[in-house]
Formats: sequence, structure tokens, C-alpha cells
Amino acid sequence: MFTEAYRGLALLTLVNLLNYVDRYVVAALVGTLQEDPQLAINDEQAGLLMTSFVIVYTIASPLFGRIGDTGHRTRILAVGVLIWSAATAAGGLAGSFLGLFVARAFVGVGEAAYGTVSSPIIADWFPPAKRGVAYAVFFMAIPVGAALGYVLGGLVDAAYGWRATFFIAGIPGILLAWFVSRLPDPERGQLDETPDLAADTRSSFVVYWEILRTRKQFRYASLGYGAYTFAVGGLAFWMPTYLERIHGLDRAEATVEFGGIVLVTGLIGTLLGGWIADKLRRRISHGSMWVCSVATLLSLPFVVGVLTAESRILGQLCLIAAQLCLFASTGPVNIALVELVPTNQRARASALAILVMHLIGDVPSPPLIGWLSDQSGLSNALYVVPVAILISGLLWGLATRPSPVGAHNV
Repeated sequence: MFTEAYRGLALLTLVNLLNYVDRYVVAALVGTLQEDPQLAINDEQAGLLMTSFVIVYTIASPLFGRIGDTGHRTRILAVGVLIWSAATAAGGLAGSFLGLFVARAFVGVGEAAYGTVSSPIIADWFPPAKRGVAYAVFFMAIPVGAALGYVLGGLVDAAYGWRATFFIAGIPGILLAWFVSRLPDPERGQLDETPDLAADTRSSFVVYWEILRTRKQFRYASLGYGAYTFAVGGLAFWMPTYLERIHGLDRAEATVEFGGIVLVTGLIGTLLGGWIADKLRRRISHGSMWVCSVATLLSLPFVVGVLTAESRILGQLCLIAAQLCLFASTGPVNIALVELVPTNQRARASALAILVMHLIGDVPSPPLIGWLSDQSGLSNALYVVPVAILISGLLWGLATRPSPVGAHNV
């Protein structure tokens, strides 16, 4: 059983890594895309390239929720991987801003299928006592993939141009889709103490409304995740450009430096957060949400330090500390979101959380920061990030309060 579980976790982690390479490679290409006369985009339009993907991802995720709770999940995963990878590669063929916008939007369709199913299936591979580390390994792919996206984008763009960057980022996922389709689909809730074995075949909207109406902690966790995603999404998209404009780094140096910081802090922060969550969950109620709230609030002064530091070295140190704290929440919040609902509603809960977190998170944040940058400069625009971090930490603190009868211990 565990051999199968670890094999599946390894493959899904590799795919998740490519997921974030494809998602963030565009952030490394902003300057080059703005210089291409065929595209001729401003900062607001550059932000919309990220938002086009996130909008479609957000809208499509609830549509995949019921399929994820009742259908063959690994086949759904494979289809999602194939769609988003092909769409990433298609971005290299774009001849206008609109063409690139549409290609990035289709990336969201594929990732919606993958995102709603991957987290619940991992919960069915690992028992509750081991989920913190398992989720930490899976979500460790976020910083590694994002870092590779920045580094790959910066280096390949400098050597071969932005079109080649999209081709190289997208093609490996097309090949991996076949391997994902061969994974077995574990029985839903098989390792939980009180699994809900009967499939919930009710309308997805009925289930979504029931979750929102009856699961108070889920509401706070999802809203906090939205504020967190607003902050992290804004930083992830605009920080390479910030380093280039404010600290005078050249384009490739800015993307590689930020990518390196994301890689190291993401690996350490994600693993540490998952390990602490596993320890706390055995001792206190709602340990996962305590990790999220405390770690996020600890990041706040360091994020402010990034935006106010005049010295490049001090700014780097603050950025490292901020990223360590922010990444610590990645695994614990996803554990909480699947464990706060019945086992036969986990895919739809994941879809609902995706809808909420992106609708108020990284759908508005890159273009809003871009618009504010066009009005008053990027340094001033990024001050919306610490505000979102404060809101996130407080909402996650509310999610640690006692849950209604029937909710799970997270």
C-alpha cells in the first residue's frame, strides 16, 4: 500500500512541479514581452496574462468538483495535465497579446481538473498522522516549480527568446500525462477513522452551498487562503520586475536571484510547516490552522522590510525570511481544507476553495498591482501585499476556533 502511495506521490509531485513551472514562467518574461512589437503590452496587460489563467482556473474548478468526487480521479488528472501542457506550448505560437491571453487562459482549464482532484487523492493514500509530511512533499513542488519557472524563463529567454521558453516549459507535461493515467485510483476515505463511503451524487451547487452554510471553519480557511493568495500571487508575479527596476539588477539576474530565493526558502519552509503541523495535530485541536495563522503573521514585518529596505542585502534578507514564513502554510492549509468536510465531498471542497481563493486572490492582484504601478510606481503599488497578509493571518486565526458538531480535527 505505501509503496503504491509513495510512487503516486512522487509522480504527482513531479507533475505539480511542472504545473508551477508553466504557471510562473510568464512572470520571468514580462520585460521581453513588453519589448516585443507584436505584443506591445503595458504593466496592467502583463498582469492580465496571469489573471487570464487564474480566471479560467477559478471558473472551471467547481465544474470538475462533482467529477472528482464520483469519477475515476487519475484519468481526470491525466486529462488536466495534457490540456495545460499543450496550452503552455501553444503560447509560443502567439502573434498578439490576445493570442497569448487565450493560450494562458486554456492553461487554467487543465489545471482546474488537476487542482480539484490531486489534494483529495493524496489524503486517500496517507493516514491522517502522515498527511502533514506527504502534503509538504507535494506542495514543495510549488517553490521548486516556481523557481524553475523564473530561472528557465530568464535563461532560455536570454538565449533563445520567449517563444522557445513556452515550448520547453510545456512539452514535458504532455509526456507525463500518460504516466498519470496509469496510476490506480484509491478508495475514497479508506484511511480515515469515519469515512463517508457512499458517493454524494447531489448537484454540485447543493453541496457547495451546504459546505459554505454549515462549515464555519472552512469559510474562514478559504477566505484566509484568498487573502494569502492575493499577497503571494502579487509577490510572485512582480518581484523579479521589482528587483530589476528598484535595485537595478539586469533581467536575467533578477529572475535567477528571485528564483533561487524561492527555491531554497520554499523547500525549507514547506517541509518545516508540514512537519510542525503533524506534531501539533497530535497535541492541540486545529493544529494545521495554528501553523498557518502564526507563520503568516510572522511574515508581515519582513514583507514590509522588503519594500522599505534601501540596501539590496537587507532587502534580500527580509525577502528570505518572509518567504520562509509564507511557505510554511502551504501544506497545513490544504490539509485543513480537505479534513473540514466529509470524505465524499473533498474534491468539491477543494474546488470551492480554489474558487474562493483565486477569485479574491491572484485573479485581482497581478493586474491591480500593475494598474497601481502604472499610476504611482511599482514600489508604492506593492504596499497592498502586507495588508493582504495581515487579513490572511487574522482569518486563519478565526479558523482555529471550535468547529460545529461533525467537523473534523485539523
